[in-house]
Amino acid sequence: MPRQIFVNLPVRDLDAAKAFFGRLGFGFNPQFTDQNAADARRSAEVLVCLSCDSKAQVDDLVARAKAGGGKPHRQPQDHGFMYQHGFEDLDGHIWELVHMSGMPPAA
Repeated sequence: MPRQIFVNLPVRDLDAAKAFFGRLGFGFNPQFTDQNAADARRSAEVLVCLSCDSKAQVDDLVARAKAGGGKPHRQPQDHGFMYQHGFEDLDGHIWELVHMSGMPPAA
């Protein structure tokens, strides 16, 4: 069985977060904690990186995130063997998206 990762992030508005991530096709299962949550806009809390099947999928997810109220994070970068772009969600968490098309050239 492939290894899976489950990311838990604090959100300010549960209904808005459900709608935002639903647009992206991501699962959403609300969990709760008694700990104080960091403000992702003021400090680095977590950076999530997801692999995608193509450059088009990377760009599509960024566009859907933007349409849902998120904002692009940095400019897209094409390194030849890897294409990356990302977005900030409604609460400022950074989501990097990458498509790996091959290995980088040997040094």
